[in-house]
Amino acid sequence: MKNYFKYIAILALGIVSCEPELENPIEDGGVYSNGEADFSNYVALGNSLTAGYADGALYITGQENSYPNILASKFALTQETVDFTQPLVNDNIGGLLLGGNQIAEPRFVLGGESLATARPARYNGTPTTEVSSKLSGSFSNMGVPGAKSFHLLAPGYGNVAGVATGAANPYFARFASSDNTTVLADALAQNPTFFTLWIGNNDVLSYATSGGAGVYQENVTDFTQYGPNDITDANAFAFVYNSLVGQLAGQDGLGAEGVLINIPNVTDIPFFKVVPVNPIPLDAATAGALNAQFGAYNTQILPGLVQLGLLTEAEANSRKITFAEGAQNFVTLVDEDLTDISGILQQAPFNLDPQTAGLLGQLRQATPSDLIPLTSSSFIGTTVNNNPMLVNGVSVPLSDQHVLTAEEQALVAQVTAQYNGAIAAIAQEYSLGLVDANALLSSIASDGGLNYQGVPVSATFVSGGAFSLDGVHLTPRGYAVIANEIVNEINATYSADVPAVDVGSYGTVTINNNVQ
Repeated sequence: MKNYFKYIAILALGIVSCEPELENPIEDGGVYSNGEADFSNYVALGNSLTAGYADGALYITGQENSYPNILASKFALTQETVDFTQPLVNDNIGGLLLGGNQIAEPRFVLGGESLATARPARYNGTPTTEVSSKLSGSFSNMGVPGAKSFHLLAPGYGNVAGVATGAANPYFARFASSDNTTVLADALAQNPTFFTLWIGNNDVLSYATSGGAGVYQENVTDFTQYGPNDITDANAFAFVYNSLVGQLAGQDGLGAEGVLINIPNVTDIPFFKVVPVNPIPLDAATAGALNAQFGAYNTQILPGLVQLGLLTEAEANSRKITFAEGAQNFVTLVDEDLTDISGILQQAPFNLDPQTAGLLGQLRQATPSDLIPLTSSSFIGTTVNNNPMLVNGVSVPLSDQHVLTAEEQALVAQVTAQYNGAIAAIAQEYSLGLVDANALLSSIASDGGLNYQGVPVSATFVSGGAFSLDGVHLTPRGYAVIANEIVNEINATYSADVPAVDVGSYGTVTINNNVQ
């Protein structure tokens, strides 16, 4: 068999395409006001979304179009402000080096001979940003790609010596003031008068993008016990978030004003909307051979388990594997929420060998309720050890990291709602602004997206304008939308008159044929 899923080439006519540009100057004659807010020293805290990460990398143009940098330019029109500084990387290639060895890949660009064949591909360049080359000074943009909520309070998170083992973050290691400082401590040291905080996405996002390969660390407050793809306990998240905001905005802290941004529903992002659950094309002969391979399983083993009372008829039916001639066969997968029948199948009356029993233990085909991560597109349809009879997603089921099941999606939605409930309560407690990014990005992800300032913005991969080529992070235009929503919230909460962001002046994805 061949590789059954080819990478998408889904560009619509009229796709926007240029290297993003900074915003055009605002109209002359505007009279603006900071109202009750003090923007004189603005500091932004968060993760990759705050840093300006896009297209699978951190690069200069993305940082220049980060929503905090956009906001800072608007704040400067209302009052005198200090210069807004960012820990810029060295190039527009993206990627990182540690001791001269590449540890992060270059950015994605849109490469191809024509719009019909264009596809996201890694830029053909060598990163020049060395993690161990420390930056000096303080930085207004404290967005750290990869950071979870509790990482902002973790001493040593910026220690270069810990990067190789995963104990420290390579992005923060470049600009941390000392080996044992924290992200929050470096932010507080700047005595900000105004702040934004967008953190918590990664506390649940890494679980989702890994196909639910982690676990929900319910009631676990020892963060050293967390794996990289685990979901942060909701109560622990609320405690950490309150600690962050309390030290920034509380009476016993800095007493700064600010805006909090809540957590989007991760299943609204293009990362889960591109790869279909039924991408397998089969001719009649291959479909027949596969059905013969699973024939005894469907007609003897599953009914036998029902007769023995070990499976319900409904679960047995959900486990049946069938293929048909055509282009839309559903992938096979391992579902960890199914009853594991591998041990039973090794016993009488089935007497299957351990390998076969293990294969069938939690086997089913995908349904329309499942989601396939974008990163699985190049894996589905490949063979194991070049054996044409062992095809991933067909005769070899996809493992956990390649599918986000309905049960896993429900867990993500539940925890996201708990996080957002905590953020809303904390915003109210400290009289801060609150931007509902969850509702905003859900609207962008809805059918047709949004008409924002007369500019169509949707979550359609590549051509929608909101999301970059990694399917997770925003484009400059997407970040401009976020900045504008923050401006709207500031004006309402602090009786200010900060000028709106001209979303249409910001670019989207970058076309470049110099690809790997």
